[in-house]
Amino acid sequence: MTEEIVKTIADIARIAGVSKSTVSRALNDSPLIGNETKARIVDIARQHKFRLNNPARQLSLKQSNNIAFVTHAYHKDVSIADLLGMEIMGGVSRGLSENGFDMLVIHVDPQKTDWAHEYLDSGRVDGFILMTSTKKQDHVQELIKINAPFIAWGIPPSGLNYCTVAGDNVKGGILATEHLINLGRERIAFLGGPEFETEVQHRFDGYEKALEEAGKEIDPALIAYGDYTEVSGGVAMQTLLDQAPDLDAVFVNSDLMAIEAMRVLREKGRRIPEDVAVIGYDDLSIARYSNPPLTTISQKIPLAGKLLAQNLLQYLKTGIVTNTSIPAELVVRHSA
Repeated sequence: MTEEIVKTIADIARIAGVSKSTVSRALNDSPLIGNETKARIVDIARQHKFRLNNPARQLSLKQSNNIAFVTHAYHKDVSIADLLGMEIMGGVSRGLSENGFDMLVIHVDPQKTDWAHEYLDSGRVDGFILMTSTKKQDHVQELIKINAPFIAWGIPPSGLNYCTVAGDNVKGGILATEHLINLGRERIAFLGGPEFETEVQHRFDGYEKALEEAGKEIDPALIAYGDYTEVSGGVAMQTLLDQAPDLDAVFVNSDLMAIEAMRVLREKGRRIPEDVAVIGYDDLSIARYSNPPLTTISQKIPLAGKLLAQNLLQYLKTGIVTNTSIPAELVVRHSA
C-alpha cells in the first residue's frame, strides 16, 4: 500500500473495488455494511491517511427520502405485460407516503445489472424495491455485491439473505387444485409461469400435493408453461388442449394468462365453467371483469405493496432482514 494521501471517497472506492456509497457507509460505521468489507475500507482509509471532513460526512449521511421502485423496461428479447407490478406499485406508494417517503420509478434493462450505482452514488434514492421478473436473480446478486439496501418481491433462493415479501405459493396451489377437485373435475391441468422460477415451482408443489391427497396421479400431458404474458397463456392453453383434449379444468399461474386461456377455450367451443373450469392467480382488478369473471388466488396485492415499503424502511433504520409471507386466499367467481 502506498503512502499517497487519498483525497476523496471515490479514490477509496476505486482502490477497494466498491461503490462510493459503500465507502461512505463503511466510514460512518453503518450496520448495512458487512464487518469484513467495513474493516477493509477503514484500513485503506487509514493507510492512505484519509480523513472524512465533517461537511462531507453530513452530506453523506443526508437521506433523499426517495425509494426506487425498480421494474423492467421493454427489451428486444423480453416483453412482459406487468399489471401485477403496477397494482403493487399503488400499495408501495401508500406505504412510503405514510412514512414521509416518495417513490421514484425506474425501468431497467433485464440484461444489465449496473444500474444501481448511479442512483446510490448520486444520493437520489435511499434504497430499492425490486419488482423485475426477468433475470431477477442477476439483479439481486449485484445489489448484494454492492451492499445496496433493497427488498424484493418473491421468495429468496436458498443461501441468500435479503429482505423479501412473497405470497404463500404452495398454499395457493393447494387451494386452487382442491377447489377444482371439490367441483368434481377429473382432468385438472397446470398452466405455470416460467418453469425455473421458485414461485412457479412452489405452486406446482401445491398442485401436486392436492392431487396426491385426492388419490390422483400427475399426468405430464396436463402440464404446460408460459412466461406470465397474455400471449403465452393462449399458446400454453392450446398446447394443453393438443396434449390432453379431455381436460376439464386448468389452474393458471396468472390472471392475465388465465384470461387469454379462456379466450382460446371459447374459440375451441369449450364452455366455461361447464366444460372447463378455470382458476387464475393474483386477483388483479381486471379479473372480476373478465368473461366470465375469473375465480382466482388472491395475493392481497395492496397489502403486499405496503409491506414492501414498510419492511424496506425498517431495514434502512435497523438493518434487520425480514422475509414476509402473505397468506393465499381463494376468490370464487364464475369461471370455476
